[in-house]
Amino acid sequence: MLAVAALSACSRHEAPPEPVRAVRTVVLAQASAGGVQEYAAEVQARTESQLGFRVAGKLVRRQAEVGRHVAAGELLAQLDPQDLRLAQTAAQATMRSAQVNAEMAAADFKRFRELYEQGFISAAELDRRETTLKAARAQFEQARAEAGVQANQAAYSDLHASAAGIVTAVMAEPGAVLAAGTPVLRLAHDGPRDVVFAVPEDEVGRMRSMLGRPGAVRVRLWGRQDTMPATVREVAAAADAATRTFTVKADVGAGAAQLGQTASVLIEQPRVEGVAKLPLTAVVQVQGKTSVWVLDRATMTVRPQPVELGGTDGNSVVVASGLAPGAVVVTAGVHVLAPGQKVRLYEDTKR
Repeated sequence: MLAVAALSACSRHEAPPEPVRAVRTVVLAQASAGGVQEYAAEVQARTESQLGFRVAGKLVRRQAEVGRHVAAGELLAQLDPQDLRLAQTAAQATMRSAQVNAEMAAADFKRFRELYEQGFISAAELDRRETTLKAARAQFEQARAEAGVQANQAAYSDLHASAAGIVTAVMAEPGAVLAAGTPVLRLAHDGPRDVVFAVPEDEVGRMRSMLGRPGAVRVRLWGRQDTMPATVREVAAAADAATRTFTVKADVGAGAAQLGQTASVLIEQPRVEGVAKLPLTAVVQVQGKTSVWVLDRATMTVRPQPVELGGTDGNSVVVASGLAPGAVVVTAGVHVLAPGQKVRLYEDTKR
């Protein structure tokens, strides 16, 4: 009996059978596709600038806050100007010194030219004095230019708005030591507004065909029922690395929408009859192929069927090829299925 018990303990246990999963299905039938395609969008400024100081320094003051409207030329922030002013003073002193040297060289040249005319010095000596004068004048011009640069540098300690607009972001606070060009504020310029939305790859060609056509798309702002025309102004040349969609910008003009407002972009699509449609939830990737799970009613098992899609229609996808009308396709529970798995039809017991 002990030997039998030991042999029983060493024998392998059979794996439990796969559970019979409940799935929802739909019978593939001919339908129509088209109508209005709707995309979520956001209202953005046509021009948005990141403003920063043209010199390095310590930020000591910032007057602008997020959401504030500023006028063109308005003071937005300031750096500590002490070092810049000292550099400006040094440059001005250097310029004055070079000016004195140039004036002294000019006086010497005048005297030596008179001596040359009287025959007391040679032409070579006069040429040396003329060369000294030209060098002194060149040094003075250089010092004057450097003084002008330092004056500009001192003025760059004040950050002014390049245009009228709304401050949409603040990237630096007082006390921070900034390098030249470090963004401090982001300014959305007043003027035209764009609605920005993303489209899948199969819609890019149609978007580009609409470029510049007034009223090619319509925009409905959040909380409103009426729509307004918009003109497709820009279509991205490459897809976004994360979403693999293409950004589209449509012009709605100035004053038609508020900055940051949510909107919907409506695009009319031609209606096509006699196409097959499935819910988006039916599509799954199986071994790198776009597929759906087809149910065999005789055995109540499922198998993956690769398909080709012909675009989207609302919350449905258009099946271009791979399925025949009458096929029973699983629409819910697709991510937990395996080839040949037994399933049962889901029954909603709620009344």
